[in-house]
Amino acid sequence: NKVKAAATVLPVSNNASLSRRLGLRHRAGVGISEQSDAISIMVSEETGNISYAIEGKLTQKIQPAVLKDVLVEELSVLEEQS
Repeated sequence: NKVKAAATVLPVSNNASLSRRLGLRHRAGVGISEQSDAISIMVSEETGNISYAIEGKLTQKIQPAVLKDVLVEELSVLEEQS
């Protein structure tokens, strides 16, 4: 329950199927989710749109309530596995 790092450089995804319109923040969000069990959440500076990545799969333009449901589901699965 503590922040372990901030202002870090994350691994950027090399997934060729990602849109060329995606910026570094989204590519890094996908990249960290490809290389770890992290759930990555990105918010666009330009539009305020929320996206998330799990296991290298990017889901874009979601509402906060949907993000909450996804997090509750994903974290409950982790809890059940422990």
